[in-house]
Amino acid sequence: MMTATGKSVSPDGISTLLSIPKPESPADFPEIILKVTNLEPKGKSYGFDASDGKMKIKAIFSSRLSSEILSGNIQNMSLIRVLDYTVNEIPSKSEKFLIITKCEVVSPEHEEQIRDEVKQEDSEMGMLSKKPKLENEVNSENIKEAKGIFLKPKQEIVSKSAAQIIHEQHGNMAPSARMAMTRRVHPLVSLNPYQGNWTIKVRVTSKGNMRTYKNARGEGCVFNVELTDGDGTQIQATMFNEAAKKFYDRFELGKVYYISKGTLRVANKQFKTVQNDYEMTLNENSEVEEASDEAACIPETKFKFVPIDQLGPYVNSKDLVDVIGIVQSVSPTMSIRRKSNNETVPKRDIVVADETKKTVVVSLWNELATTVGQELHDIADKSPVVAIKSLKVGDFQGISLSTLGKSIVQVNPVISESKKLRNWYDSEGKETSMASVGSGLSPSTKSGGRSMYSDRVSLAHITSNPSLGEDKPAFFSIRAYISFIKPDQSMWYRACKTCNKKMTDALGGLFRVSVSQNEYNKEKRQRITVRATAQVDYAAESKFLLEEISKMRASQ
Repeated sequence: MMTATGKSVSPDGISTLLSIPKPESPADFPEIILKVTNLEPKGKSYGFDASDGKMKIKAIFSSRLSSEILSGNIQNMSLIRVLDYTVNEIPSKSEKFLIITKCEVVSPEHEEQIRDEVKQEDSEMGMLSKKPKLENEVNSENIKEAKGIFLKPKQEIVSKSAAQIIHEQHGNMAPSARMAMTRRVHPLVSLNPYQGNWTIKVRVTSKGNMRTYKNARGEGCVFNVELTDGDGTQIQATMFNEAAKKFYDRFELGKVYYISKGTLRVANKQFKTVQNDYEMTLNENSEVEEASDEAACIPETKFKFVPIDQLGPYVNSKDLVDVIGIVQSVSPTMSIRRKSNNETVPKRDIVVADETKKTVVVSLWNELATTVGQELHDIADKSPVVAIKSLKVGDFQGISLSTLGKSIVQVNPVISESKKLRNWYDSEGKETSMASVGSGLSPSTKSGGRSMYSDRVSLAHITSNPSLGEDKPAFFSIRAYISFIKPDQSMWYRACKTCNKKMTDALGGLFRVSVSQNEYNKEKRQRITVRATAQVDYAAESKFLLEEISKMRASQ
């Protein structure tokens, strides 16, 4: 920091700044030194009056200079050298104001008060002359006049740092409110790809593992985090290569950070994991600063729990689920060899149950298997509550769950769902017989077999897609109620026992397969078409169905 010796304000400095509102480079304007006066918080930043001895202009410091203000380097009556700036105009007031984005402190405390030579209206001067003198005001006979400058005794100068201003004016405010004064924090919901500089304050609610990749441009590494702000809005941030190496250790799960100089783009719906139209990318020039004092104002990890008996529709889906349950058992750590790269990774299976009286197997992979998995293994006899975020639902053993690199596992979390589940288990759950949610279901096989939940769709998926099945057969599963049976058509037809082809009557009481012309003396009945509609008269339909079944039995 330079001393004040031999330094003074630049004559006509403000006029020079106004003539070049947006300089393209520092070489576009000469050295300009201005005085800071009336420094005070303005909303979420710091405003002041910049003076060159002849003119004054309203100004504001960039949030990046807040540390200089808080440390006291920049104070009232300080001299600053302007290194980068922008002059904007306020259309509603036809005024201009100066935004200081980069500066150098020439003198933190200047003992001279620059006389404002801007002429005032006579009426204003008359009003000022009638005002009583302040206690700190210096009498005119004690002021020694110099050219364009009034010197006043040093003991009469009251120079306050930003920290003193905050203490005096906002001492009773909460820490988060005081911090908001020094940073212009934007909520996540307000960000878009076309926005300029911004700063966000967020908690890391999910952190993925560092992954490597290889493509036509070479090899690299990548990892991502999920961020949540004070309003509960979430966004995914991704870092590649140098940025990934720089920020991987800096980002810690659960901590709060100030982040700036990132970019946004429209999120890829195929890969996005949070409800946000945009995703963020941080590069090696992005700024990430921990905000340890602001942890209380950002919500912790949010869960959207899915009951175990309702996991079926998520089987083999791209959607991830959150599950909470009582740990029933924990297996030892196993080593699994990946087919893709022949690497060995640790795995541990736990069985959890919830109030639906169903159980499901959750596979913990990599570090979760050796860290949290071991913790659960040690306290398994106490039946702890476990909450897991971001699980993949598969159809192994009917229905199973697996953790991913971004999954979060919390043991005995302090949330209302955990307390409710614990009360249920202690009162009745431990004596209740549990059944696996995947019992009776078959896992997928290479031959094309599916569980009952694989590829499940709604009727609207079929009716709204007229071209479905035109090029090739479409296979899917549907869960629906039979609401109409055609009374003029049987529910079955005579079919071959081996190929299910339709059979017709032949001579001698035989039945002939119309395709192969084979004849049989026995048949089986094959069910055919049903149609689902609404509304349904269930009483009438049930009566009709019972009559049809009675006729079928009588004919046999």
